[in-house]
Amino acid sequence: MHETPDIARHPYAQLTPDVVLDALASVGLYGDGRLTALSSYENRVYQVHLEDPHEGHAAVVVKFYRPQRWSPAQIQEEHDFAAELLFGEVPVVAPLRLQGATLHQAEGFAFSVSPRRGGRAPELDDMEVLEWIGRFLARIHTVGAAQPFAVRPALDLGSFAMEPRQWLAQHRMIPLEVEREWFDTLDQALAMIGTHPVLTQAEAAGRIRLHGDCHPGNILWTPTDLPGAGPHFVDLDDARMGPAVQDLWMLLSGDRRQRSLQLSALLDGYEQVRDFDRRELNWIEPLRTLRLVHYSAWLARRWDDPIFPINFPWFGTPDYWRGQVLMLQEQMEQMSEPCLSV
Repeated sequence: MHETPDIARHPYAQLTPDVVLDALASVGLYGDGRLTALSSYENRVYQVHLEDPHEGHAAVVVKFYRPQRWSPAQIQEEHDFAAELLFGEVPVVAPLRLQGATLHQAEGFAFSVSPRRGGRAPELDDMEVLEWIGRFLARIHTVGAAQPFAVRPALDLGSFAMEPRQWLAQHRMIPLEVEREWFDTLDQALAMIGTHPVLTQAEAAGRIRLHGDCHPGNILWTPTDLPGAGPHFVDLDDARMGPAVQDLWMLLSGDRRQRSLQLSALLDGYEQVRDFDRRELNWIEPLRTLRLVHYSAWLARRWDDPIFPINFPWFGTPDYWRGQVLMLQEQMEQMSEPCLSV
């Protein structure tokens, strides 16, 4: 149902290698010509090797923020949070301060420069690794609970489900043959979340600043026999206010028994550093449901970006939306069952 977008209409069409290198030069760093695009859909991210190392870094990562997604103040708040985490000795990859700032402008793009950091995906079937990650998540949340975000949004029912639902309806993004079934199923799922017995409890417990998108791809693991061993967290682009459990549930996979074991290991580490409100475990499946809706709307909103049809060719078809109906039905079953116990 979607047409292939015209690359010339998208702002990132202007982001040529010369623009990337000129942006880096504008903050006093000079690439040697070796430039590699890194995997990123929301933004554009490049690894650039330098002519002269900067503070010991032979290469840096330059991130160009998607225009009109975040305001400069919201991006700066992300950077300030990363700086707080570094000050608290939490291993995050934070933007470098260059010429007195972490956020810069070039050719209409906001951009930042970070040190290159190596690592591999963590082995989440290793309980010791999960316990280690749990300790560092608790340290992130200790810093995150010290003060709220002022301008970045919260993870809530409105922003992650109600507004995406309205946008999808207004833009007629769902094929007619499955449109009614999807909206009816979604409304049933949202009704369950809206009347969920822990909603008021979660509000009463309060929100804290989170990583916000803590899936395994945003954790770089350094083996224990190397310097700087353990997890390093990257990509705070989705940092927002929300319940602490948001940064835990995306690290769980497998059947119920496996997820319970993984959760137990995460919390064993977490509670060595910070208390965890066990009532938030009731929010794992509602949060998973909200992410399903938000993800579909995200793909739809980004369809004019040429990399999206290339990398998500299955999106938007009737089969895709029928699959979403089934997933929402499965989520309603999960939400009606007792939460994971540890």
